[in-house]
Amino acid sequence: MFARKLILLLSLLPGILPAIAQEVTVAAASDLSLAMKEMVAGFEQQTGVRVRLVFGSSAGLYAQIRNGAPFDVFLAADDETPPRLESEGFAVAGSRFTYATGGIVLYSPDDKLVRGEATLKEGRFVKLAIANPATAPYGAAAVQAMRALGLYETLEPKLVQGNNIAQAYQFVASRNAELGFVALSQVAVGSQGSRWTVPETLYEPIAQDAVLLERGAGSEAARAFLAFLRGPQARAVKQKYGYGPGD
Repeated sequence: MFARKLILLLSLLPGILPAIAQEVTVAAASDLSLAMKEMVAGFEQQTGVRVRLVFGSSAGLYAQIRNGAPFDVFLAADDETPPRLESEGFAVAGSRFTYATGGIVLYSPDDKLVRGEATLKEGRFVKLAIANPATAPYGAAAVQAMRALGLYETLEPKLVQGNNIAQAYQFVASRNAELGFVALSQVAVGSQGSRWTVPETLYEPIAQDAVLLERGAGSEAARAFLAFLRGPQARAVKQKYGYGPGD
């Protein structure tokens, strides 16, 4: 409640913030790289708070947090890692919420290559990029979709794995792989090529949770940033990039 009031106050007094909290450091899953920069620009303009973004895989950021990385807020690509941090004492109990839900897309910069699931069944390509399914929720969703279609064993020899969804996308964008399973948010705005939005019935929902970390427990600016993520301005940006709104 206090964070919501702070957001309102700051919107009326742009650029004014208690001197103790002029910056917030946010660790964010790499699928958020485009949408988060746009949301942060709106938050900074509204509040005068500087937001420092650090992107990576949810598993990699989790390890950094446990090893003492100076992050105030964590935005995961799943709904499992934040509660683990809560239970281990690295995040503030009760601060967690689902800020968005993600989707996966089969994408190629070649505007004629992707023609729905038929592209996977025909297999007329050499390399198919995915994020590492062991550490990246979007990679796990891609494997679930291939298994649901009965194609995983056939396609497995063609798979090339990125450490996270950003690297998987780069494999495709650089044409080191002809196509790949990427996050909808990565191709929702201004993307050329061909794509198939994978039906959500083929994989488990990608619920993405946010949590206030212990380092940010005393920062009202960090709490205000989390409140901003649930507000109408952030919701519009999430919708623009193909995310479901979350809680």
